[in-house]
Amino acid sequence: MIEPILLTATRLSTFDQDRHLTNATGFYFERDKRLFLVTSRHVVVDAATEHYPNRIEIELHTDPGNIAESIGFSIPLYLDGKSIWRQAEDATGEIDVAVIELDRAALPEQMFYQAYTPEHLQHSLDQVEVGSSMLVVGFPLGFHDTLHHIPVVRQAVIASSFGLRFQGEGYFLSDARTHRGISGAPVVMRATSEQKDRLGQLPWVLLGIHSARLDVGTRDLELDEALGLNCTWYADVLMTLTQN
Repeated sequence: MIEPILLTATRLSTFDQDRHLTNATGFYFERDKRLFLVTSRHVVVDAATEHYPNRIEIELHTDPGNIAESIGFSIPLYLDGKSIWRQAEDATGEIDVAVIELDRAALPEQMFYQAYTPEHLQHSLDQVEVGSSMLVVGFPLGFHDTLHHIPVVRQAVIASSFGLRFQGEGYFLSDARTHRGISGAPVVMRATSEQKDRLGQLPWVLLGIHSARLDVGTRDLELDEALGLNCTWYADVLMTLTQN
């Protein structure tokens, strides 16, 4: 038996041709029988760090009877010179979320996974309190269960008012210990007893997508510890990015 939440996230690697660049996290989102891979936008392109991969690779489970069986699945990021991922902007600028629609016909017939759906989104922002406990599901520094090819989870709490977009941006703050490689991870909260009835075997509410650690430019690197706060983009952007 394996907890379904551990099958929602996949280890993601970026490449320039055959040259490995970075590691990150992606997760599955399903809508209207279409399947999407979600990650951070800076994973697929980041001008600030001159990060320009031309393909990504995700790890897929291929045997429901043997969780240790997996394959690497390559996804080109460009088709006829145009990027294939979807991204969005709001009034304050670019949103650090990218979505790629997966071609089901190209995926392994026995692909074994779990996906969030629109039912898993939190629609009433005022019902989530600051300080609420959450989980971040991903691959920090690429670390994971290398035998079963599944992620680990980190504890987190909501560190800003969930009902107010922090400083007017499209994200809220989480307080968690995070590392490189966990960009693009789903940030989830345990469903209430009422929500569990409609969420079935994946009783988690998808609150956001982990983006990056937040720091203060005036911090003394010798005297002051890092804040330990993170930007988490609201997951409701997925409804815009996955429109047909």
